[in-house]
Amino acid sequence: MIAGDRTRANTLRAELRQVEAEWDATLSALAGPDLTDAEGPSQGTPLIPIREQVHQVLTFLTVPAAPKLIAALHTALFGGTLAGGQLTSLRRDEEKSFKLNPYSRPYYLCAALTADRLSPARGLLAVSTWTLSDRIVGPLSPRVHFLKSAIRVAEHLRDPDWATLPARRLLWEFAANIPGGARTFDSMTPDAVRHAAATELSIHQDADRQHREAAARRALDNRLDDRQQMFGAPFGLASVNTSDGS
Repeated sequence: MIAGDRTRANTLRAELRQVEAEWDATLSALAGPDLTDAEGPSQGTPLIPIREQVHQVLTFLTVPAAPKLIAALHTALFGGTLAGGQLTSLRRDEEKSFKLNPYSRPYYLCAALTADRLSPARGLLAVSTWTLSDRIVGPLSPRVHFLKSAIRVAEHLRDPDWATLPARRLLWEFAANIPGGARTFDSMTPDAVRHAAATELSIHQDADRQHREAAARRALDNRLDDRQQMFGAPFGLASVNTSDGS
């Protein structure tokens, strides 16, 4: 989907559904009465680990996000039942894993870092494989991330096969907070929302990028180690130097 190959994405999704159905059928046959009930196999246990579901959403968005948005987007676009509460301890678990065995995983779900102190941004998750500047949030970043997320969802829904009612409701939540996004739910179109979001984004994104890149350079100047670059520096270690305005 990120590459824009919707035909390939639809094919892979159909294959995934088939494999999941075969997986459930096989487990049901092997499990016997201990793992099934009168209504059949349990539908509440996800086939994909939570951290991989979160990674899927963040990769789709390409920007740090809060658990509430991650859960809402996963439910609306991917048909999952991810709940925000399931993500509460995820970052701490990832940091603990990194401390015990650094780089044993291909990626970590880490903290977004504040531009001023390079400390963990409250409630925002990012992916360790992103560049450091992409994992930093400055004063304009919340709005920039909101607009980029709206664009990603709008582009996704341009394919009618993906435009389910939950997905359209999610897009409406974005559109209602973007000037020119849409006047009513019924009049909303993905192209209109995308255009409105891109128009406003063009105003903020350069300043936001410059602020984040400056903070990333400061992190390197302060010689933050790999763990600190992923999960945050000790409070005040890399604070902005107000004497030179950097």
